[in-house]
Amino acid sequence: MTYEEVVNMAEETGLPVAYDHFAEGESPDPPFLVFLFPSSDNFSADGQVYAKINALHFELYTDKKEPEIEAKVEAVLDQRGIFYDKSEVWIADERLYEVLYTMEVLSDE
Repeated sequence: MTYEEVVNMAEETGLPVAYDHFAEGESPDPPFLVFLFPSSDNFSADGQVYAKINALHFELYTDKKEPEIEAKVEAVLDQRGIFYDKSEVWIADERLYEVLYTMEVLSDE
């Protein structure tokens, strides 16, 4: 999956989207989605990278619990057959919920 494909997939949620973070002072009102590739778990063969596997995080930020919006994000992932894990945390100093979707995707780049 290319970077552009991930951007398109994230935009399909209908939410404002940014890679890693929005610029200072440009963060939209919640809900919004941030995505990033925090690491890789490549598969090797004969001492070389045989398959590039990137960790991909979708971070959904809301100011209240939003099951309908979570369902939109999950529908986009489910439509592509992407296996994901989900966790949630309240960020007190930001007064936001973060619903974190973690997954791995094959890199086409």
